[in-house]
Amino acid sequence: MKTLTLALGLLISAFTACAADMSKGADNFYKSDKVTRQKVSFKNQYQMSVVGNLFVPEGMDRNTRHPAIVVGHPMGAVKEQSANLYAQKLAEQGFVTLALDLSFWGESEGKPRHLISPEIYTDDFSAAVDYLSTQPFVDPEKIGVLGICGSGSFAINAAKIDPRMKAIATVSMYDMGAAFRHGLNRSQTLAQRKAFIQSAIEQRFAQFTGGETAYIPGTVNKLDDNSSAVEREFFDFYRTGRGGYTPAGEKEVLTTKPMLSSIGNFMNFYPFNDIDTISPRPMLFITGDKAHSKEFSEDAYKRAAQPKTLYVVPGAGHVDLYDRTEVIPFAKLTSFFSESLK
Repeated sequence: MKTLTLALGLLISAFTACAADMSKGADNFYKSDKVTRQKVSFKNQYQMSVVGNLFVPEGMDRNTRHPAIVVGHPMGAVKEQSANLYAQKLAEQGFVTLALDLSFWGESEGKPRHLISPEIYTDDFSAAVDYLSTQPFVDPEKIGVLGICGSGSFAINAAKIDPRMKAIATVSMYDMGAAFRHGLNRSQTLAQRKAFIQSAIEQRFAQFTGGETAYIPGTVNKLDDNSSAVEREFFDFYRTGRGGYTPAGEKEVLTTKPMLSSIGNFMNFYPFNDIDTISPRPMLFITGDKAHSKEFSEDAYKRAAQPKTLYVVPGAGHVDLYDRTEVIPFAKLTSFFSESLK
């Protein structure tokens, strides 16, 4: 009996660890009946096919031109994780929206899979603007971009060199360069950074000589007593039914598992340098007041020139703003893009 009780206890503990927290309107896989959805594909400047979901409001007059928004998913995720939700919610407000898979991820081209390439990710945003600008129902002078998590830094990097992006918003933004160079709250030492780079180079050579590809555990597959709060936060989204998703053609959930050998590409990524040159195009930075990533939105806001807005969501953590519809300030995003793209 004691053995059975212990076994049941372990089973309950395991279930509890894996059960998704669906509070506060968590609805990552939301499907709107107020918009139409079409899978589209277009080439970036590297002649790689980028795949996205185009959302158009039901009943929209396609004989006139409308404002549009490109939506980028969190780093290492795919369009089905957070980006589709935001794209549909904004399409319900009258915008044409395009949620894209960044190159090397999801349904977009790029080999080896899960390669880190911020330069190509950046170009994907401009390629999305290229595509939208060819659509007869989109006003090419009224295109905005929205980047979630790591895509916030890619969207900013793109906007610095692409003036067609008339309004730039980020949600739970990560500066992917700073995060890998310094860690959260600058907790990583120079020695640790150099050791990380060394391991990436050793892995690069191992793959060159026929070794297997290794990945960084952007999200752990299991939790234990030593798992950090940040690991638990990501696990609850990416490794449970709340947001876990297996891209087409994959045999297992591999999102948020970047290639270790390509990590140096983030070490040389400085998206906030010259962010002030985006002005006078407006910028909106949305973060949660409890988000472990808040430092990145605050840094970008400090460096950016006017017009700019830092919007802090009370009580919200980083991942809360991925899918919790009762917390995400969709009204703020709607008013920002409506005013900026009018």
